[in-house]
Amino acid sequence: MTVGGRVQKFKVRGPAFAGLGLESAAGVQAVWPRRLQAMLRVFEPAACRTSVYAVPLRLGLVAALLVLGLCLPAAGAAARPPNGRAVWIWYLSRSDGGRIAAIAADARAAGVRTLIVKAADGVRPWAQFNRGLVSALHAQRLHVCAWQYVYGTHPVGEAAAARRAARAGAECLVIDAEGEYEGRYAAAQVYLHRLRAAVGHRYRLGLASFPYVDYHPAFPYSVFLGPGGAQFDLPQMYWRDIGTSVDAVYRHTYATNRIYGRPILPLGQADHGALGREARRFRALAVHYRARGISWWDFAWVGANGLWPALGGPYGPATGLPRPGFRVLQRGDRGDDVLWLQEHLAAVLPRQRLTGLFGAQTAHNLRAFQARRRLPVTGGAGPRTWRLLRRLHPVRVGWAAGRALDARVLPAPRSASLPSVADEIPPLGSDRHNDPARADP
Repeated sequence: MTVGGRVQKFKVRGPAFAGLGLESAAGVQAVWPRRLQAMLRVFEPAACRTSVYAVPLRLGLVAALLVLGLCLPAAGAAARPPNGRAVWIWYLSRSDGGRIAAIAADARAAGVRTLIVKAADGVRPWAQFNRGLVSALHAQRLHVCAWQYVYGTHPVGEAAAARRAARAGAECLVIDAEGEYEGRYAAAQVYLHRLRAAVGHRYRLGLASFPYVDYHPAFPYSVFLGPGGAQFDLPQMYWRDIGTSVDAVYRHTYATNRIYGRPILPLGQADHGALGREARRFRALAVHYRARGISWWDFAWVGANGLWPALGGPYGPATGLPRPGFRVLQRGDRGDDVLWLQEHLAAVLPRQRLTGLFGAQTAHNLRAFQARRRLPVTGGAGPRTWRLLRRLHPVRVGWAAGRALDARVLPAPRSASLPSVADEIPPLGSDRHNDPARADP
């Protein structure tokens, strides 16, 4: 394209569709002034084919961002699913009528690289997820991951169902654990121990659960996202269900999830009347928060609500926003985030009790840690304290009764008996909670 005889060409790792790529940016390669290149390094997750676009210089920085900032590149490990753009499938038969070619065409047109398909509910495998499906989607140049809703009542059987999905060819497995797992530390540990024994420690696992950690003091985030657990975190950031804005759900989710040190891959909603402008804002904030990937619940609702253009088209960048923060933990707080703090303190102060309750001992030990590390001695765990705590290896704890995993063997933490503050999202995806109003259209 030539305007006034002046043309700038740049190469972007993005979809072959005029700069409307995915949410990630580590791979911008440009024949572009270096100063402008630096300004345009936008982080959106994805890995796509290489295309060359010609952009007139007079478009300026803002217009360039609207084109360049929307292609989410990634290199190496960043290209592995579920990094990049993904869409969940609950019922295959309700997603373009189960027609693989149609499903693939819709996905690819929106820059979606990965489909996350339901493979099991508790101990019961779903027939829709099988080697034939995986092969058919691979033939359409799509990655395929599985997801499983779990309850914690039969963790051994649930691990066996998850193993079946992995053996059917799932490139990763996402664990949808919600209210049923609150307080079930032992069950979570047994489930992960059995699953890891079957699929290995390098197999990619994700956790999709409540986005607001501080609302769920009894949920075992520290097990699911701790050593040997999931490598990535897909909080269900359903702003409409929560009754908040897209910006607010990002702030709260990141402030309470970042302490676990796992990459956060935001999971947005296409149901409950979600609007295109909200979906575009969700994508823009994924870039701002430097997410490696983004996914959507779910395929059938994306089509029913006409949201494919919003998932794959251009959007404006999110600018002028503060950096994501941390929730500051202090005396009187209770929950799994406090337990996670205690597990890190116990790595250097072995007498630290693991209760999930921030009492006098935890405050004393935290002050001692801060003094040793030359931090402000506040007795509260804020961003600077967490940065140093996360360099430690948390103590290994055996929650399963009578089972020693070369570590402490303890009953569930006291915080495991605490009620949730609120259930900010409804139970979706479970066979036991199938609200007809929220089921796939």
